[in-house]
Amino acid sequence: MKNEKVSKLIENILIELGEDPKREGLLHTPERVAKSYEFFTSGYIHDIDDIMTKAIFTVKYDEMVIVKNIDFFSLCEHHLLPFYGKAHVAYIPNGKIIGLSKIPRIVEVFARRLQVQERLTQQIADTINNYLEPDGVGVVIEASHLCMMMRGVEKQNSVATTSAMHGSFKEDERTRSEFLNLINSRLH
Repeated sequence: MKNEKVSKLIENILIELGEDPKREGLLHTPERVAKSYEFFTSGYIHDIDDIMTKAIFTVKYDEMVIVKNIDFFSLCEHHLLPFYGKAHVAYIPNGKIIGLSKIPRIVEVFARRLQVQERLTQQIADTINNYLEPDGVGVVIEASHLCMMMRGVEKQNSVATTSAMHGSFKEDERTRSEFLNLINSRLH
């Protein structure tokens, strides 16, 4: 079983760090860590095709659709430390829409993998673009990275921002500006 192997590896890490995995506070830590990592990487077992194909609808609507402030947590693939923040996703339909709840699900599936923020941003944008073939897609992610906060440069207040744009969001400054203004507005 995968969890048993991960538990044993965590136990060995504790030993290598100079800890006693048999002491009371650490007695069940290897199993807890294994379960945590199984959850943190659960995006690998989800098929994005299942999420997308069951929620696409034909609708005549050609204005911007935005779901903003989507909370997410992910693991940096370089240090296995968390990064977390908010994703803002928009698209302009071209005959097809997706159920609004599926947009946070897309974010979640890709965030629950070992990631870099840049790839996460691009995967979300590419998925919506490929399945809906919209007039345009825009994704902006703002995240804090524990690998920058706890180690390395130790900058606790830094926020990384990435964006991915397709179609009208990339080609039309007005569309891009409308999106960026709307995600930065304080209207809820």
